[in-house]
Amino acid sequence: MSSKNQNTAVSNEGSGFRREIGLFGGVSIIGGIMIGSGIFYLGSYVLQRSGMSMGLSLIVWILGGLISLMGGLCYAELGASMPKAGGSYVYLNQAYHPAVGFMCGFSSWLLGGAGSIAAIAIAFPKAFSTLVPISDVQVKAVAIGLIILLTAINYVGVKQGSIVQNIFMVAKVAPILLILVLGIFAGKQTPDLNPIPASSPSFGGLIGMIAFAIVASLWAYEGWTNLNIVSEEIRNPKKNLPLALIVAIVGCTVLFTLFNFAVYRVLPIDQITSMIEGGDIYLGTEVANTVLGSAGQIVVVIAMATAIFGSLNGCILVFPRQYYAMAKDGYFFKSFAKLHPKHKTPAASLIVQAIISIALVLVRDLDQLTNLVIFSSMLFNTLTIGAVFIFRKKMPNLERPYKAWGYPVTVVVTLLIFIGLMINTLVEDPVTSIIGLSVPALGFVCYHFFRWYNNRQSA
Repeated sequence: MSSKNQNTAVSNEGSGFRREIGLFGGVSIIGGIMIGSGIFYLGSYVLQRSGMSMGLSLIVWILGGLISLMGGLCYAELGASMPKAGGSYVYLNQAYHPAVGFMCGFSSWLLGGAGSIAAIAIAFPKAFSTLVPISDVQVKAVAIGLIILLTAINYVGVKQGSIVQNIFMVAKVAPILLILVLGIFAGKQTPDLNPIPASSPSFGGLIGMIAFAIVASLWAYEGWTNLNIVSEEIRNPKKNLPLALIVAIVGCTVLFTLFNFAVYRVLPIDQITSMIEGGDIYLGTEVANTVLGSAGQIVVVIAMATAIFGSLNGCILVFPRQYYAMAKDGYFFKSFAKLHPKHKTPAASLIVQAIISIALVLVRDLDQLTNLVIFSSMLFNTLTIGAVFIFRKKMPNLERPYKAWGYPVTVVVTLLIFIGLMINTLVEDPVTSIIGLSVPALGFVCYHFFRWYNNRQSA
């Protein structure tokens, strides 16, 4: 059988999904979601939590990337050995219990995924507010129109959605690289890279400071878990999925670290301190204005808009595949288990996701809603990393085209770090964290309902 026929056979096996996403498409999905408008302001939080030490903050950016990479290596092993639509849902389902996988997917469907889409869609028109006055009503109208547009594009095929993702990946990186290069080579500052803060705490205090700063950096790296959800549509996933994860996470680590170094090359520490204390956290915007003059603001708006657009498209593309997998196993709405006969996309999942996202756009206090699922999301990510151990024991003969580097040490370290972050989140915001568990708790109830209902319908 020719390689072309082999690919066709694989693409039609089990579900009928088309393998339309190549290596660059996989990198674009991860990078497209990870590289958002946060690159222009998250550096303020990392620097602030690093005791205003430029050297320590750059180390924190590198550590945040390494932690994300170690988690990504775990996901790479799982995705390469089980290239099925659904990502974490599939692994949690098989490693622990179908109810655990369902609670993860249900949390994403009801609030996490749809909430992220709504929040990103709202951020898009707000990126233009510095150039053109825009009312709250106009913001919501543009956000809703954007959700409808990108849902329609992804409805007609994953290839179309992937093409949009690739285009906007290049479009968003270009202006960011322009600011980065000009900042590093045209900047006149010599930043103090001493990793010890001026107000040096004790050793234990320094470790706590670094951990607190790393949490802020991980906000920027958020999104690397999503590629596995579309693994059934990746060409040669046994090779391309791990490679895409590694390339994207390493690439983003280099980009984030160098971008913040460029900030330090352009802005003196006194100005940075004054901006942050005054509530202006957009250091990247100030750098663009400094090195590009009047054109800087326009470049920043273009960079932010393309970054947000690409991130939104990536979210709309990947999340419905998880709901499809849940329905395919008989635990969700049966219509979600059907692919469009022509486009081979989870049409019903896409449409319902758009409806929920639009409803959330119209709800006030959207940030509060999405914050409720932060703790449960961290919980499911931790359980997914733990699944690497479980599968190694339960399925020793499972084909593993890629194995997590440094197993078991790196997996243990990654697991401990994520558990530590969960504890930190629970301590810092216990009420929101505990309330946030109400969503997966509702999912547990719904799991038993759908299991009973679909079994009854089948009988």
